[in-house]
Amino acid sequence: MSIRMRHTRGHTNNRRSHHALVGGNVIKDKESGNLRLPHRLDEATGMYRGKQIAAPRAARVHAPKVKGPSTAASVEHVHEHAHAEHANAEAKSSKGITGKVATGGRPKARSGFGGGV
Repeated sequence: MSIRMRHTRGHTNNRRSHHALVGGNVIKDKESGNLRLPHRLDEATGMYRGKQIAAPRAARVHAPKVKGPSTAASVEHVHEHAHAEHANAEAKSSKGITGKVATGGRPKARSGFGGGV
């Protein structure tokens, strides 16, 4: 193994002097007044350097969100499976307290530990 060279605080700071973040150069369009990046298409109007390049983007209209229950005609939704007993419910309850003590109270297969045998 080779001996490492000295690494002073000055060397580290000189290297990090180029790590500064620079804000984006955003300009205001002369004709429309919208903010955009230089040498880019104005998305609102579709203009670039005084020429129509693309179709103007349509103004977005958002419908106001209404909180609370729906005012539409309410239809009761019944879950048919909610009252049905599950097939393994009896097996779980039949173990009782001794079944939990005998198996250690843990499931056999735990995530991240391979197969569950």
